[in-house]
Amino acid sequence: MMIDHPKSHKIDIIIPAFRGHSQSFLLLIDGISEEDALKRIEGNTNHIIWMAGNFLDMRFALAKVLGLAMENPYSDLFFQGKALNESFKYPSLADLKESFHAISPLLYQKLLEVSDIELAKDFPMGMNIDFFPENVLNFVGMCIGREDYLCGQMGLMRKILGYEGMKYEFDLNMKY
Repeated sequence: MMIDHPKSHKIDIIIPAFRGHSQSFLLLIDGISEEDALKRIEGNTNHIIWMAGNFLDMRFALAKVLGLAMENPYSDLFFQGKALNESFKYPSLADLKESFHAISPLLYQKLLEVSDIELAKDFPMGMNIDFFPENVLNFVGMCIGREDYLCGQMGLMRKILGYEGMKYEFDLNMKY
């Protein structure tokens, strides 16, 4: 088994989480119809497209903070968890999957290369919580936490919409 080792040991726990989330993201959207991906439950939930778009927005945001000059083509719909708006035309799952494959390997490589010095840099988030230093390392952690949350939400929506639960059939050839 090949395990990638990041330059910064502070990222050791992030690398398997990131790769696991990459696998989960694809498995969670697998088999979901485009029609079902836009369904909401009693008008109260976000739909899977919104969840998947926000997952990707986290990846693009983290990539930008780590110095990658890639823009999320759907940031106008998803930037910073922008609320779902049924009057918007959202991208398809296929479009989101394409963006996922564009950003994820590049971001993964950046995570492997980031230094302790870069991770310690201030990154104001406006939280002003005394136990939460606002730096790049904690932003990385917040992004991973948000991905966890969104994967859980997509998993729940799969079941509510009548799909099988996610299977843990990871693609060991996908290296991000």
